[in-house]
Amino acid sequence: MTDAAAVELAHEIFDPLAASYLERDGVDIGPMFGSEGLRIRGKVFAFVGYRGALVVKLPAERVDALDGTAGMERMVMRERAMREWMLVPASAGDRWDPLLAEAFAFVDSITP
Repeated sequence: MTDAAAVELAHEIFDPLAASYLERDGVDIGPMFGSEGLRIRGKVFAFVGYRGALVVKLPAERVDALDGTAGMERMVMRERAMREWMLVPASAGDRWDPLLAEAFAFVDSITP
């Protein structure tokens, strides 16, 4: 599957989930790593990455626990592992909804 096809598939999963968050106070869409991400009070908590994976911000300990499960992996940018960012492939699409909820709750709790 091409990256473009993977991103299209990811948006088929992500967009309906994102719509419910956009109804909440303080949630909008904004730029993040070249994509458009869901934000709470200006801080991104989830977006679709350029290869079609859901990218969520979670506590570092949770990322450690999930890394390697169901194809999920810690996000790496420019050879640097990102402590609090997890890539969740479309093949684990059934996990997107609960992980979005976790990401929202985490970023909401740390954002003034």
